[in-house]
Amino acid sequence: MLPGMDSVPRETRSRIMASIRGRDTVPEMLLRSALHARGFRFRVDARDLPGRPDLKLTRHGALIFVNGCFWHGHNCSYFRAPKSNRRFWADKVEGNRARDLRVFEELTALGWRVCVVWECALRAPASRRDVEALVDAVAVWIRGRRRFLELYDRAAVSDGQPEQGARNGRAFGRSGDAALFAAERQAEYRGLKGPKA
Repeated sequence: MLPGMDSVPRETRSRIMASIRGRDTVPEMLLRSALHARGFRFRVDARDLPGRPDLKLTRHGALIFVNGCFWHGHNCSYFRAPKSNRRFWADKVEGNRARDLRVFEELTALGWRVCVVWECALRAPASRRDVEALVDAVAVWIRGRRRFLELYDRAAVSDGQPEQGARNGRAFGRSGDAALFAAERQAEYRGLKGPKA
């Protein structure tokens, strides 16, 4: 096989990628279930808002996105750029990142508070205690007044930033810096560098 060639035929790869769900994913269902158990009530897949947030908590003025690391080009070890059709995937991921930023700006302009929970934060925890701590952090944010929250697997992110949350032994990192989120969404994703064929 030539370097950069996919080992799966194009039709099969297309079928596999098309079967990946955009909603009701395992990480999303985990978060929804845990928040519901804590008494939060929400709308799912809010079609009336830009970006169709995964969870809409109108009473709290809060929206939650559970973003897949691959589809949104998260700077973590869970994203691996495909070896074939690199131009297509680079354009796809860069378009998703640009849309993330545009949607975030539109929602904040409408007065909504936004939380982004990355798939890696919900996939990585080794124990139920870590998941509970992550959901507790989301619950505190929902009840609070902070405008933005981003949660991720601190071990998987390699951006050179200090690992927030490390001092408490949490398996996840957190950021309340919306400007940092916007800058990361605007930057070219490191996993897509190199020749695009």
